[in-house]
Amino acid sequence: MIRVISGRYKGKRLRHVASEKVRPMPNKLKEALFNIIQARVKDAVFLDGFAGTGSVGIEALSRGARVAVFIEQFPSAVQAIRINLERCQAEEQGLVISREFNRAVIHLAGQDTRFDMIFLDPPYRLLDERDPLKVIHKRGILAPEGSIILRHHHKTDFSSPYFSLERKKRIGDDVLEFFSPSG
Repeated sequence: MIRVISGRYKGKRLRHVASEKVRPMPNKLKEALFNIIQARVKDAVFLDGFAGTGSVGIEALSRGARVAVFIEQFPSAVQAIRINLERCQAEEQGLVISREFNRAVIHLAGQDTRFDMIFLDPPYRLLDERDPLKVIHKRGILAPEGSIILRHHHKTDFSSPYFSLERKKRIGDDVLEFFSPSG
C-alpha cells in the first residue's frame, strides 16, 4: 500500500500502478528521504522526475512544497498521478507532464522554470546507459542553491561530472545520492 506519510495529506492512500515499469518507493525509504530533506521542502518548487505514482512529489506537497511538477511518460502512471493528486485535492499545486524525461526538461527550461529540489527515480538500467543529470545541467533547471536527489540500486556505480555529490545513504538495496551544483 502506498500512502502519504506526514503533513497535510497524511494517511491518504495513493493508487499504485500494476506494472513492472513502475517501482513504488517503499514507505521506509520515503520516510528516510524526507527526514533528510524536511527543512528544505517548505515553499520549495519540487520536481518528481520518473514520477511513477507521484508519491514522492505528493509527499513534498503534503509537507509544504509550494508546487510539484511530475514527469512521467508511462500512460498508466500518468493516470495514477492525476488520480492521486485528485485524492489529495492537490491538483492546483501539481503539474503532470506526460513526456520522455529529456524532452520534458527541455520544455521546462524553455519556460524558464527552476527547481529548488529535483528527485529522480529512473529505471535502474537507464543509469547504465546515460546520465539524467546531464540534461538538468545543460538546460539549467536547478536553482543555484538547489539540490538533486537520485535513487538507484546499490549495485549501480553512478557518478556525474555535472554536480557535486554531497551525501550518500544506503537503505536496503536502495541508495539515495544528494547532489548540489558544482563550483
